Amino acid sequence: MRPFPRNSPQAAARIVALAMLADGQLTRDELEVIPRSKAHEKLGLRPGEFHQILHGLCDDLLAVAREAGADMCRVDAAALAAVMAEIDDCTLRGRILELCVAVIDADGAFADGESTVLAAAVEHWGVSPDGARVPGGNQNAASTRAAS
Repeated sequence: MRPFPRNSPQAAARIVALAMLADGQLTRDELEVIPRSKAHEKLGLRPGEFHQILHGLCDDLLAVAREAGADMCRVDAAALAAVMAEIDDCTLRGRILELCVAVIDADGAFADGESTVLAAAVEHWGVSPDGARVPGGNQNAASTRAAS
């Protein structure tokens, strides 16, 4: 997947987009969460930019699947870790998690892929979707940033 600058609106939006696609389908309910939740404002995106990020993510996922000769798009643990590592700002992490939960809740179902995205955030960021610190999470970058 293409890299984005650390803590950029695009890096943040890609994680939300991953949560949208994690169950293998994209529903109208999930898409409607983005404008309703004012995601572009919360993430620092221009209006309509979220959909560009979503489209770019789909392109990246399809390219990875083609390279692997796979008939399904999957994000491996290393790629998911790299995506999560692009965000080390604690406030931004909270906004991303809030939007991910809203997107995941939109269709009324909680799929394994969605669980994987949230679990990656908990593991790599050391927080839970309700904002509580999780023991053992990788909080080094966040701690350093919070201290400055």
